[in-house]
Amino acid sequence: MKDGIDVYVNVNYDGRTMPVAVPPAASAASSTTRDQRIYSIAELAREFGITARTIRFYEDEGLIKPRRQGLTRLYSVGDRTRLSWILRGKRLGFSLAEIKELLDLYQVDRTGVQQLRELLRRSRLHIDELQRRRRDLDAHIQEFKDVETTVAAELKKRGVDPESD
Repeated sequence: MKDGIDVYVNVNYDGRTMPVAVPPAASAASSTTRDQRIYSIAELAREFGITARTIRFYEDEGLIKPRRQGLTRLYSVGDRTRLSWILRGKRLGFSLAEIKELLDLYQVDRTGVQQLRELLRRSRLHIDELQRRRRDLDAHIQEFKDVETTVAAELKKRGVDPESD
């Protein structure tokens, strides 16, 4: 194993911690038990509050790749981590294609640095877009307030209480 710095970011997801890039285990002994943990589709669905169908959809889209034992899907710790990031990415407004690209970057660069840089770049793009939308909404709201003021004044001018039905 190379000496170096393990790069990962912890974020809060319903009180649990999720790494952006799964860091290499500190010791082989402690990682063996954790890394060998297997989850059923029902366990993951229950944990994340989604349906098994949703998980199978993400599998069909190539976002997660569980092992199979007969017809049974066996999800690893890595699959669980990917699923948590898929769901977080969806909540943040990333497309499935963007999420897949971000997740796949970890396969290219196991340090997670490329993944983090791309996540930062894309997050900034999303922030810019959301701020643009906010400005548009603020302008739209102001336009309705102007209409409201004008109509209320016209009703008063005609002797009608604008607050009555």
